[in-house]
Amino acid sequence: ARLLRTLSAASIGGIVFCAMPLCPAQAELANRETPVVVIGDRDASLNLDTVELNNYNAGVLVARYLIGLGHRSVACIATPLNKDNSARLRRLEGLRDVFREACPEGRFLVRTCTITPEQERGDLNIEHRTGYTLARRCMAERDITAFVAVNDMVAYGVLDAIRAEGRRVPEDYSVCGFDNIFPSQFLPVGLTTVEHYIADKGRNAFEILHSKMSGESSDRNITRVEFKHHLIVRDSTAAPRGEEKTG
Repeated sequence: ARLLRTLSAASIGGIVFCAMPLCPAQAELANRETPVVVIGDRDASLNLDTVELNNYNAGVLVARYLIGLGHRSVACIATPLNKDNSARLRRLEGLRDVFREACPEGRFLVRTCTITPEQERGDLNIEHRTGYTLARRCMAERDITAFVAVNDMVAYGVLDAIRAEGRRVPEDYSVCGFDNIFPSQFLPVGLTTVEHYIADKGRNAFEILHSKMSGESSDRNITRVEFKHHLIVRDSTAAPRGEEKTG
């Protein structure tokens, strides 16, 4: 809210939100004077131009994949899950709903941490450290066979925790992430993750913003662009230890 007030008085050409605005009414008000585009989760109630991806369906995709491999005891590792982080919540909801419906006999754990927004913004290593710390705690529960990290950076922490315990990926544990950031393809263990088209969404958002700033598009219309995610399967996932793939 403070930034919007400052920007509204600064005679800037346009604003791109790289996450869902926490003050949507104020963002919509700012849009009357300064073009605004949002990159975030699907939200039909937001009266702004948006470039979006359905994070609930991304969670569904990962859950179905792990259940198809035969995993019945899975831990979700996440940085703070609250209303300020809608993408994380929607991913978790998709995961949890599929496990509840398709694998009611299974076990789906959620492990998160308490971090203030100030801490999260000020510490570049906090996601990796969260994944590392929470995964090591989960490995004390012997039935866990797979980890789902709320994003790829958290997944790297999980991978390092598994190695620190002398275990192997994917022989002992499977690991999935979200985002498909560039390092996720690196060897020795490429990360199975959901493609979120980070660069493409940014490029598309700027194209929409430029069109509005130059008067090529009408202020009376709202543009919604939705990217369709897909799962990129790499070497970090396999059937549970001692089992054959079932789907």
